[in-house]
Amino acid sequence: MAELQEVQITEEKPLLPGQTPEAAKTHSVETPYGSVTFTVYGTPKPKRPAILTYHDVGLNYKSCFQPLFQFGDMQEIIQNFVRVHVDAPGMEEGAPVFPVGYQYPSLDQLADMIPCILQYLNFSSVIGVGVGAGAYVLSRFALTHPDTVEGLVLINIDPNAKGWMDWAAHKLTGLTSSIPEMILGHLFSQEELSGNSELIQKYRNIITHAPNLDNIELYWNSYNNRRDLNLERGGDVTLKCPVMLVVGDQAPHEDAVVECNSKLDPTQTSFLKMADSGGQPQLTQPGKLTEAFKYFLQGMGYMASSCMTRLSRSRTASLTSAASMDGNRSRSRTLSQGSESGTLPSGTPGHTMEVSC
Repeated sequence: MAELQEVQITEEKPLLPGQTPEAAKTHSVETPYGSVTFTVYGTPKPKRPAILTYHDVGLNYKSCFQPLFQFGDMQEIIQNFVRVHVDAPGMEEGAPVFPVGYQYPSLDQLADMIPCILQYLNFSSVIGVGVGAGAYVLSRFALTHPDTVEGLVLINIDPNAKGWMDWAAHKLTGLTSSIPEMILGHLFSQEELSGNSELIQKYRNIITHAPNLDNIELYWNSYNNRRDLNLERGGDVTLKCPVMLVVGDQAPHEDAVVECNSKLDPTQTSFLKMADSGGQPQLTQPGKLTEAFKYFLQGMGYMASSCMTRLSRSRTASLTSAASMDGNRSRSRTLSQGSESGTLPSGTPGHTMEVSC
């Protein structure tokens, strides 16, 4: 590595009414595949991993994660963990447009940049939070560095390479749609795009008028050229850490996330399908996702003394019983937000259990 930029990491405080967010500290580090920029909030906590995020195509860390991490109830979580928000190369604010002919890194190479970030910060482990292409990058990183990843929250993960039918459909769409419209179709459901809500108008404007749209297209192409993760339940290639899979009901990637769930260890995997959240749950349902994230962290053994959320309060008795049955922190569970019962049905450890949010 070369050209490390020294920065000061400051302590993050809870936001009070009328208080503006504190200035983040930005780092840039050279890697074998080019420079990568990342932003750090907070100070490292003893014996705790960092929360590391990776955004989807068409977005950067702010447009992808700011509504989630600025949500009021999230403040309790971020007081307990240092945060590292990674921007894919050329996606950071003010990024110059890459020259014609620039070879953008593959998603595998983007994953190989992460150890340079952790080495610079002297962080030994992370809990990854990724969306779409970012979820794939973090999954690839976890497969190659399993001892470094303590947990993963994967939103809209598609672990499969494009098949020839997918390629044909993609090429056909490219003849009639612009790059911004194709990316919007990747991010949001057709129902959302047809409704043209204020949120959709905002993100259509962000992507369509992005000064680095050429860079975004390169990231988009890398995502469409991704390799298959080749996950296999019970096989040698699998995610060995606790995983929470998240997808919106009727989101573009619902089938892919369901398939990914079928390929992972059921004793280590939670599946959260969120109703009324569209294609980007972290934007449209930050409150519900915050509750689920806190529950996920508590299941990993962190934040045991934190304030109980509405989600975990409704399940305390049932989860205590389940924990005593399987004798460890790993549980299989599907968190479905379509029900209103608020109860956890009894189930055999190691099998998926339906619960409500």
